[in-house]
Amino acid sequence: MSCLMVERCGAISFESPDQNALCIHMLGDGSLRGQTAVLSERRGSYPFIDLRLLNTAVHPGEIGTKKKVKRLLSFQRYFHASRLLRGPSPHSSLHLLDEDYLGQAAHMLSKVGTWSFDIFLFDRLTNGNSLVTLLCHLFNVYGLIHHFQLDMVKLHRFLGMVQEDYHSQNPYHNAVHAADVTQAMHCYLKEPKLAGYLTPMDIFLGLMAAAAHDVDHPGVNQPFLIKTKHHLASLYQNTSVLESHHWRSTVGMLRESGLLSHLPTDMTQDIEQQLGSLILATDISRQNEFLGRLKSHLDSDDISLEDPEHRHFMLQIALKCADICNPCRDWDLSRQWSERVCEEFYRQGDLERRCDLEISPLCDQQANTVPVIQIGFIAFLVEPLFQEWTRFTDGSLLAECMLGHLRKNKERWRQLKCREQDTDTPAPGTEQQGTGTGVP
Repeated sequence: MSCLMVERCGAISFESPDQNALCIHMLGDGSLRGQTAVLSERRGSYPFIDLRLLNTAVHPGEIGTKKKVKRLLSFQRYFHASRLLRGPSPHSSLHLLDEDYLGQAAHMLSKVGTWSFDIFLFDRLTNGNSLVTLLCHLFNVYGLIHHFQLDMVKLHRFLGMVQEDYHSQNPYHNAVHAADVTQAMHCYLKEPKLAGYLTPMDIFLGLMAAAAHDVDHPGVNQPFLIKTKHHLASLYQNTSVLESHHWRSTVGMLRESGLLSHLPTDMTQDIEQQLGSLILATDISRQNEFLGRLKSHLDSDDISLEDPEHRHFMLQIALKCADICNPCRDWDLSRQWSERVCEEFYRQGDLERRCDLEISPLCDQQANTVPVIQIGFIAFLVEPLFQEWTRFTDGSLLAECMLGHLRKNKERWRQLKCREQDTDTPAPGTEQQGTGTGVP
C-alpha cells in the first residue's frame, strides 16, 4: 500500500479512507506494538505546548504568521519528545503508598464511593499519585486483578505511564481531573439501576476509559489545533482530534506495558475498540447526538441492560456524565474545578492573542468571566444531560443529590454574576470607564 507523507515530519498516512488508523506516529520508534486492527501512537507524541516556555521565549508581536506558529509548535513537539527520551525526572518518580496507605489516604479510600469525596485532598495525601492509587484500589475492590489475571508489575507500569502522560502544568486537564472522573465513574457503576447488570469487562472498560480519557491533553482545544494546522488535526481529519489521540495513546501504553499480552488476541482487540468507543463519546461536540439517543430510549422505555450494546451505550453516557460532573459536586469542590477550567481557557486565549490568532469562544478573559461561562455550561450542557441521567436511574439518591448541588451552584454563579455587573455599573451621572468583565 502506498503512503503519502504528511506536511509535518514524523508521521505517515495511508491513502485508503477506510483504514482504521490513518497514521503511525514515529518519534524515535515508529514500530507497531502488536499486530491488531488498531494502530497506536507513540507515548508523548503530542506537541508539548508549554505556556511558560512561550511566556519567556516569545515577545509581543513576534509571532504574526501561521508559519511561525507551526514552527513554534514543531519545536515544542521535539522538546517534549526529548524530555520523554531522557526519562522521567527524579522528582516525578512514582511513589506508591506503603505504610502511609494505612493512614489518611486509606481512610479516604474507605469512602471512595461517596459523592463528597475530595480528590484534591486525596491527591495531596498520595503525593500526587491519586490516579495510580485510586485505580489500584478500585481494581482490587471489583476483583478485576484476579478476574483478568493481571500482573501487578505490569499494572503499576501501565498506570504510571497514564499518570505521567497527563500534563501537570494544565490547570484542568491533568491527572487529578482523570482521577476525579474515575471516582465519579465508580459512583455511577454502583447505581442500583445499572450495577446488577455489569460484567467484569464492563467495569474494567468503564474505569480504564475514565482514567485515560484525556491522556496527553495539551491544554488547548480542537479549534486551536485546526486553525494552527496541527499535525493531529490533519491526522484525524479535524474530527474528534483530541479524543482520537487520547484513545490511540492509551492503546500504545497498553501494548508497551504488556498489561493484556496474556489475553487472547481477539479479546485484546475488542478491549481496544471498546475503549475507543467510550473515549470518543466524550467529544463535547457529540453531546446532542448522545443526549438525543438517550431521550429516545427513555421515552420509548426500551433500554435493555441484558443487551451488551445497551450496556455499552449506558457506559458511554456514564462516562460523559463523569467528565462534566463538576457542577454537580458541592460548592467548594465545584468552584475549584470551574476556576481551573476557565484558567485553562484564558491561557489559550492569551496564546492566541500573542500569536495574532482569532480568540476562541470562552477564551477571552476580558469578555468572559467565570460565572458567565459556568452559567452557560450548566444550562446548555450539564443540566440537560443530568436530568436524563436522573430519569434513567429512576431518581436515585445519588442522582437527586447531584441535581440538588447543580441547582444550588447555578444560583451561586448567578449571584456572583450579578455582583460583577453591579461592580461594572457606573454611578449615576458618571461615564463608565473601560469595557468591564460583566455581561449585560
